[in-house]
Amino acid sequence: MLDSLFPNGTLPYLLGGVMIGLGTAIIYIGTAIPAGASTFLESTLSYVSDRPRFARYHDSRGWRLVFSAGIVLGAAGYTLASGEWAWTTAVQPWRLAIGGALVGVGTRLGKGCTSGHGVCGLGSGSRTSLTNVATFVLVAVGTAQLVAALGVTP
Repeated sequence: MLDSLFPNGTLPYLLGGVMIGLGTAIIYIGTAIPAGASTFLESTLSYVSDRPRFARYHDSRGWRLVFSAGIVLGAAGYTLASGEWAWTTAVQPWRLAIGGALVGVGTRLGKGCTSGHGVCGLGSGSRTSLTNVATFVLVAVGTAQLVAALGVTP
């Protein structure tokens, strides 16, 4: 059963989890700000908008931009280091775009993303984050079951 859940063995997943935990801990220790990724758009908009909503990010937008760039550059670096460029899904691009838009709406409704609630919020014992993570998982399982029952394919 473990082979089907962890096709590359458990070590890469374990190391990835440890690195994510260490990274968020280092950011929190250094800045006293949780390292959730969903505020990237808002902090980026603070560069081009004078709206008060975005002003709260002026002090932290620099590291948030570096943090988000690190996510993208880390994935690019892994792709280059592995020597493989592969599109890893058979899902049609228009479905990915719609899914991405729905994730964005859900992130705003949930006041954070899975990294913010799942890694930082649960790690700090937040009840709100526990509720949100449980909701994320239940909606994901329900959606997967519905899609499978409808026979939708990529």
